[in-house]
Amino acid sequence: MPGSSLLGRRVDGLVLSSEQRDGNFVVTVAGDLDIVTSPALDECLTAARGSGNRVVLDLSGVDFMDTSALAVIVGHWKRLEAAGGSLALAGARYRYTKTLWITGLADRLSLYDSVEAALTAGG
Repeated sequence: MPGSSLLGRRVDGLVLSSEQRDGNFVVTVAGDLDIVTSPALDECLTAARGSGNRVVLDLSGVDFMDTSALAVIVGHWKRLEAAGGSLALAGARYRYTKTLWITGLADRLSLYDSVEAALTAGG
């Protein structure tokens, strides 16, 4: 059941939006995650962490991801885990987010095929 949108932002070919859903904070990303757009992702995930301890990052609309974006994701994942929360990634397509697999993080992070699957899986 969708909740109200809390953030909608467009930065250099990147579109970020977020909403509360079923006790989770869902952040949706569309476009390129790179050195230019990573600060906007960081800001959005910081706001999400302040709104709850379970964050689902929807990467189904990501067309490219570099290591700077990966560093942002890992940093928030570690902070959430340390605070007793969790970060789940949904819809990551290997072709566009292969840095997750190349670095081995795909084996450590919670990955789901869709936002719905991540929400169903819970904490």
